[in-house]
Amino acid sequence: MTYQIAISQADYPDAEVERAVFDAVDADVVVGHAESPAELVELARGADALLVEYADVTAAVLDALDDLVVVSRYGIGVDNVDVEAATGREVAVTNVPSYCEEEVATHVLALLLTVVRETAQYTAAVESGTWDWKVATPIEPVVGKTVGFVAYGKIPRAVVRLARGFDFEYLVYDPYLDAGDIADEPVERVDFETLLAESDIVSVHAPLVDETRHLFDADAFARMRKDAVLVNTARGPLVDETALNDALREGELGGAGLDVMVDEPVESSPLFELDSVVVTPHVAWYSERSLDEVRRKAAENVVRFLEAGEPHGFVNRDALNR
Repeated sequence: MTYQIAISQADYPDAEVERAVFDAVDADVVVGHAESPAELVELARGADALLVEYADVTAAVLDALDDLVVVSRYGIGVDNVDVEAATGREVAVTNVPSYCEEEVATHVLALLLTVVRETAQYTAAVESGTWDWKVATPIEPVVGKTVGFVAYGKIPRAVVRLARGFDFEYLVYDPYLDAGDIADEPVERVDFETLLAESDIVSVHAPLVDETRHLFDADAFARMRKDAVLVNTARGPLVDETALNDALREGELGGAGLDVMVDEPVESSPLFELDSVVVTPHVAWYSERSLDEVRRKAAENVVRFLEAGEPHGFVNRDALNR
């Protein structure tokens, strides 16, 4: 049997990594960049498998793709795929749950240090001709601060491992975590309100679902320390950007390091005007190693499902097997 495989990608220069994986099976591969549901349907018409990066796989898209049996998402999050609709149509959804942990953890620390040490502000001052250590005072020590993790999976665990020399104290809010899961970890499990009230730095790692959308709103910011720093490398809509902007401008929050925004790509935002905010373009996941890994694993998920029904990242396995 010859499999029909469609790839919709935007960021990768070619599909050679994926094609190398698909060489193991008999497959015809078509590659494109779909910016709308109509374009995605046209690209994937007749496909058994669809690999997607940013394209929205909606119920309407799924309805139009009668032959589709698996959607493979490049990356961890699947918020651009209607998983419920896919399950109802007996279409498998896969992701790449294990990659880029060290890259994102390193980026968390980079954002944290950049905001707390105000290095971006000092760099801008020097570039404009000002050589003055007082440009961004006062600056408090980084060592010994309390870091609060919202969700405690592989990435925050990597942060803890990489940050040993900073002597941080760690708080964790994760309603899906059992006490035994952190028995050997140097962290304290607390409720959300306690984490907000006691953390110097709050690092967000929660998935984007209905319950977590705008988890960080005006009420959450009001509960945080006035000098606290928010770091978000998870999903933009976890944070109410208007409320964040207001909290920063009104002195209710110390700063923010953001790798994700509500609407990406972003050309302008009131947050960009603030010295206390550092924004990077959803790049925390990236290194040359992780780029190759996510592409290879997304393709391997397709082959493993088509050939054996057992991909590594099977998002809706339980629902399909009921």
